[in-house]
Amino acid sequence: MKNIPVCPHAKLCGGCQYQGLAYAEQLAKKQAQAEALFSSFAPVSPILGADEPLHYRNKVHAAFGCDRQRRIISGVYQPGSHAIVPVDDCLIEDETADRIVCAIRALLPKLKIPVYDERRGGGWLRHVLVRRGFATGELMVVLVAVSPVMKNQKAFLSELRAAFPAIRTVVLNVNERFGPVVLGPKNKVLYGDGYIEDILCGLRFRISPSAFYQINSAQCEKLYAKAIEFAGLTGTETVLDAYCGVGTIGLCAAAQAKQVIGVELNREAVRDAIANARLNGVKNAWFAAGDAGAYMEGMLREGRRPDVVLMDPPRAGSERRFLDALIRCAPSRVVYVSCAPETLRRDLEILTRGGYRVEAVQPVDMFPYTEHIETVVRLTADGKKLHL
Repeated sequence: MKNIPVCPHAKLCGGCQYQGLAYAEQLAKKQAQAEALFSSFAPVSPILGADEPLHYRNKVHAAFGCDRQRRIISGVYQPGSHAIVPVDDCLIEDETADRIVCAIRALLPKLKIPVYDERRGGGWLRHVLVRRGFATGELMVVLVAVSPVMKNQKAFLSELRAAFPAIRTVVLNVNERFGPVVLGPKNKVLYGDGYIEDILCGLRFRISPSAFYQINSAQCEKLYAKAIEFAGLTGTETVLDAYCGVGTIGLCAAAQAKQVIGVELNREAVRDAIANARLNGVKNAWFAAGDAGAYMEGMLREGRRPDVVLMDPPRAGSERRFLDALIRCAPSRVVYVSCAPETLRRDLEILTRGGYRVEAVQPVDMFPYTEHIETVVRLTADGKKLHL
């Protein structure tokens, strides 16, 4: 693929660190980074690149505000500030989602719906999130506002749905606090069921506003296929899916396992995971809300041990409590899916000191035009060496 024009927002936005680089060059840089971090553990396989590296983000977040002339703007925060960089279209975001954000911005003054103004402390709408099912095309719109009372709600929904018939649900999320977390704890469904569905690896998944779901569906299928291959399942294993989200990877693995147990802190995601198991007729998967490390400690007290652990922690990596419990549980195989190479290396050092051996490292380019890398690692246990 040839170089693409540099996005006019690139310098202020900061989201795409590899703007202007040919895609092959991006992959080479990421491969070199992965080898620098992980080749001391095991050989690093060639990175799995994207067939289509543009407009892959199935989740779009736009901050709303006013410029100095009191005109409504939407876009992304400039790094390290709350200054909004106006963006109408983004080279890595879903194009339909971007059009919805622009349509909402145009509707607001027409219907006299105010946006929140941080400088003056008044207004209502703070953010808009749009999620789109990669396979189904279903659309979710989440309005993040400071109160549950929406002005001209009926007219807003009517015009938005007329313009975008694929919208399956519109949710009002109330967030009165100001900080790095976009979504608040309260959701009010304005239209539809409060969720959308998508198809991934042949299974159908329900996705709620705050549930984790990989933003690049096409690359996610490659990622999960590799993770399940690394798990080496034969149909006899008990699999623990830690940090399971809406159950995607665990449910994809369930057909090849005796049973799957998913653990996740986000209760809304756990409800989605349970619904997803029912939706797909998966009867050998169970899901629990709670801390993954505490859950594994409970398994140890009860004399239960997983044969395989699938783990996909957040960017900060795994907690030491979880890693210690994992080493004590001594599953024969661990598959670690990571979106942060540096924290992955830190956790691999702990696991290898505890007696695990890294057998395979597979980088996957989930986020083209950015510096981020997703990595799948297979570890196996040497029962004689496992210790804390």
